[in-house]
Amino acid sequence: MNTLYTVELQDFETILTLPNYWDKAKYKELLEVMDYGDTSEIADADLKDMCYMSIADNEPEEAARLILGHIFKDRLNEGQIDNLSNEMREEKMWEEYAEIGYHEDFFNTGQILYDAFNGKFPHPEAVEFTAKISGKNLADLLIDNKFSEAALIRLFSQGMPENTLINRLFNDQITGNSFEEAKNIIWQLETKKESDNSALVTVISSKYFFQDLKYVESFEGKTHNDEAEEEVD
Repeated sequence: MNTLYTVELQDFETILTLPNYWDKAKYKELLEVMDYGDTSEIADADLKDMCYMSIADNEPEEAARLILGHIFKDRLNEGQIDNLSNEMREEKMWEEYAEIGYHEDFFNTGQILYDAFNGKFPHPEAVEFTAKISGKNLADLLIDNKFSEAALIRLFSQGMPENTLINRLFNDQITGNSFEEAKNIIWQLETKKESDNSALVTVISSKYFFQDLKYVESFEGKTHNDEAEEEVD
């Protein structure tokens, strides 16, 4: 916990879609939700376009209701889905919904609605950035050669202004030993260990939380894993 780590941002970009989410299987599922009919004759190369056309055949709120009902069928009730299908025309639910564990799925829902309706829904934006993290005995911080989301957020928070959103919302978790929300804040994470003292990490998350890292080049900070993660390790 007392080790000082150096963080060097390698690149930072805004992305409009999340890798490895919408695929051929999911497009077929949505076509079924839209009552398209037999999808067996649709060429793989045409699935996305046919899916978007089928979505756009509905009114925007109805399309949102159908997609939300499919994605959140076991987590939201009918009344919640009806309300959200209207709210999504104006609100960025991947930033504003109270249950942070739903943000990634709201982003993917918002993205396909935005594209299918040519911008009639809010524009989803996420961020992808890569950083080199180095420090004495860095390997001791890794769990199965990977960074934990909690340790990374604690570290990255020190490279952003003190009043940045993530510091204001999660100060107790950042300074404490339990940060359950961390795995829902970071949507995708990849660690590439270079040596015992350095590793590259690539993070995909909401622009909402990490946009203040955009103009950062390097900084130093301390971090630690959750107590539960240390016990597992």
